[in-house]
This record gives sequence, structure tokens and C-alpha cells, in this order.
Amino acid sequence: MTADDAARSEDESAGTSGSGDSEVSDWAASRRRVAAQRARMLQERQDVEHARAARIVELFLGVARDEGLEDGPLRVRGYSGGSARTPLRGWYLRADETVGIDTQGRFYFLSMPLNLAQRLHGVRPESLPVPMTIGEGGRDGDIVPLRFALDRLLPGWEERSPEPLV
Repeated sequence: MTADDAARSEDESAGTSGSGDSEVSDWAASRRRVAAQRARMLQERQDVEHARAARIVELFLGVARDEGLEDGPLRVRGYSGGSARTPLRGWYLRADETVGIDTQGRFYFLSMPLNLAQRLHGVRPESLPVPMTIGEGGRDGDIVPLRFALDRLLPGWEERSPEPLV
């Protein structure tokens, strides 16, 4: 084997392993692009769902105001018992009072760990996007469709809504 043959052999083997590395790199990049695309699609679907749920709550609030559904103070429940005041007024969407909406249609989880200062001085929970189903991902039997929860507050409100729910 001549020196030229040896050099050619090294170039070919380096090119083959480089090609393999390139294929792995291309595959990994392709998987990252697919994962990013799926994440974007999921986020878009969630955004559409949250917008639809917010519209349903908006229509509910209109009927509730027209019919004089009385709101009340919303409190946060501590994980280990006790509760804390909030500056919020609205309605609880679950019987255990761990989820609610305020009079502006903002959605809140009303259960969190509370320390002594929070129990004495109160808390201000952060609003979250309104979900179409309450308790998704929770224990079996804890899932409540938003429309069902609102209907428990004001039975038959959907029929009295000025616009159909879409």
C-alpha cells in the first residue's frame, strides 16, 4: 500500500464516521424541530381552549349580573387546614371551595400552603387562564366541566344567555 492509498483510506474512514455523526446530528436536530412544532401546536390548542372558556365565563357574568346572582368573598384554603382572606369577590366553582372566579371573570386556584402571616393578613392569589374542565389531571371524579360548574351556580343560565355558547 502506497502512502497515497493509506491517506485515501484514512480520509474514507474519517468521512464515514463523520457522515455517521452528521446523520445522528441531523436526526437529533429533526427530532428537536418536531418536538418544538408539537409544543407550538399544543400551546395554540390550549390558547384557543382558554379563549373559548373565557368567552363562556364572560357570557355567564352577563346573565349573572342581569339576574342579580350575589357574589361573595373568596377565601384561600390552606393545605393543612385553615384559610386566609383575599381581596376577591366572586363565586366558588367547586363544592370544596378550592377553585373560583371573581366578578371580572378571572379564574383562581384557592388552595395553597399558608403560613401564619398569610392566615392573619390575607393573600392575593394569582389568576390563571380559565380552563374548559376544572380539575384536569387531578384525582378520578374531581374533573368538572366548566359549563356544569357554572350551571350549578345559576341553573339554566345558558338558555338565557344573549349569545349561543360556541
